[in-house]
Amino acid sequence: MPELAEVEFYRKQWSPGISKMVKRVHVHPDARIFREADPEIIQKQLKGKLLLDSHAHGKKLLFCFSGDIWLGIHLGMSGSMQVTIPEMVPARHDHLVLKMDSCTLVLMDPRMFGKVLFHQGKESPVWWSNLPAQPQDEAFDKAYFLSILKRFPRKSLKGLLLEQEVFPGIGNWMADEILWQARIHPALTGGELTSYRKNKLFACIKSVCEISLKIIGTEWGDPPETWLFQNRWKRGGICPVSGKPLEYETIAGRTTCFSPAIQK
Repeated sequence: MPELAEVEFYRKQWSPGISKMVKRVHVHPDARIFREADPEIIQKQLKGKLLLDSHAHGKKLLFCFSGDIWLGIHLGMSGSMQVTIPEMVPARHDHLVLKMDSCTLVLMDPRMFGKVLFHQGKESPVWWSNLPAQPQDEAFDKAYFLSILKRFPRKSLKGLLLEQEVFPGIGNWMADEILWQARIHPALTGGELTSYRKNKLFACIKSVCEISLKIIGTEWGDPPETWLFQNRWKRGGICPVSGKPLEYETIAGRTTCFSPAIQK
C-alpha cells in the first residue's frame, strides 16, 4: 500500500497538468473507487476546468480545479497515478483519465480498494480540512506526540503507528523502520516506554518521514542501504546492525519485521 512518501511521489506525477484545461474525462462508471462519488458528475463537471493545484496529506490526495471543484483521491492498496501522452487509450484498470492538449493524467487501481471523492464549493471539503497533523509537520511536536502516547497507553506501538487518525501516512514498512531505528520492540506499548525511549521514538518518526519524503517522494529512490527497508522484504533477512536474523510476527494484525537482537 502506498505510504506517505509514495503518495507524495504520485501527487507529483500529475504536476504536468497544472494550469492546463481538461478537454475530456474518461471513467469506468461501475468501478468501486467511485463508491462515494458520482462518476457521471465528475465526468461532466471536470470537463473544461483547469487543474490549479495539488496537495498530499498522509495517504490522501487533493486536486483543486477551477470552478471551485475539489477532487480527493485515496490510493488504497494498489492505486497509482501517471502522466502519459494525449493519445493514450484507457486500459482496463485506468478508472479515471483526464485528457489535456499536451498530456493525459491517469488514475489506475487494479484492486479498487482506493476511492475518489468529489466536492464543489468555495471552502475546502470537510473530509480534507479536518485531517490531523502529519508526522512531518511542525504542528506535530513533542507535546503532541506525548499526548498521543497518553491517549493510547495500552496499544502496541506497531498498531499505534498504523493509526491514521494520529499518524497519517505511516504504513507497515515505515512503522517497522521507525521502531527498528529506535531499537524498540513493536509489541511494546506507549505506557511501557521510558522518557529516553519516547524521545528516541519521536526523533526516529521525524527522521524516517523526512528522509523518505526526500528520497522516495522526489524520485522514487531507494532508502539508505543501512535501513531495515533493504533487508525486510524476504524471509531470511539479516539485521544490518547486529548481523543476526530478522524475525517476522503478526502484530496488530500486520506482518511485522524486527530484529530481536536489538529490539528487546
